[in-house]
Amino acid sequence: MPGLLHDAPGAFGGIDPAPAFADARFIVLPLPYDGTATWQKGAARGPAAILAASANMELFDIETGTEPWRSGILTAAPVGDAGDPESTVDAVAAAAGRFLDGGKFVLGLGGEHSVTAGLVRAHAERIPGLSVLQFDAHCDRRESYEGSPWNHACVMARVAEICPCVQVGIRSMDVSESALLDSGRIFTASRIAGDSSFASDVADLLTDDVYVTVDLDVLDPGIMPSTGTPEPGGMDWWQLLSVLRRVSRRRRIVGCDIVELMPRDCDRAPDFLAARLAYQVMAYVLTGKEST
Repeated sequence: MPGLLHDAPGAFGGIDPAPAFADARFIVLPLPYDGTATWQKGAARGPAAILAASANMELFDIETGTEPWRSGILTAAPVGDAGDPESTVDAVAAAAGRFLDGGKFVLGLGGEHSVTAGLVRAHAERIPGLSVLQFDAHCDRRESYEGSPWNHACVMARVAEICPCVQVGIRSMDVSESALLDSGRIFTASRIAGDSSFASDVADLLTDDVYVTVDLDVLDPGIMPSTGTPEPGGMDWWQLLSVLRRVSRRRRIVGCDIVELMPRDCDRAPDFLAARLAYQVMAYVLTGKEST
């Protein structure tokens, strides 16, 4: 696919040689953008950090007994700042759409959360009845923030204009957002704490085809300190995987992004966590409902 596969910033998983486009099930799409970040910037360096960490993973997944790399993982050229937030979202949608038209599973690596609007748009235009599962510490449902409706704090407001969503792990929001929420479709961190059955409740609310967006600040800062806005009281690794596993068995995960990693030179463990999460999603896709 000319113009989209050149100059990739290192291959996901350190896979060399890269598979031919026709042989790849998964496209990893780096999205190094943090133009609307409002406190700490650095998420634009997240994709490169995840790719670097992924080269050090073992590529056999114990839980599913699979090696997703054998299904073909191709790392695309990055899509970064296109000049302004809305144009960047448009560029992300265009790039993702071309890969979807080629029959690929697109896994976006952010970058800040605003890029999700473009990824969801591309999927919704091609998959009728899509729903979105959001893992996040923050509600991200402001209509506008700092003068832009395309700010990262507005991403789920834009997504909600496209398709229904279910929010998991939320523990921070503005009062203006609280008035807009459907309480039946939000699983706050306090609501799910100690509740082992909520994963089934999440799956019940989703449609057959699900797009998953993971803002890494959904995880507790104890295991994911490398985000721009860490919030106490987050999910742990196994709790997050329990939801993804249940959803993959009952619904079809058709796309995913992992965003908001702000890498730090002093601690590479969060980079590795993000890479491992991306690979785990691929394993669930390969072994989930209606997998082929």
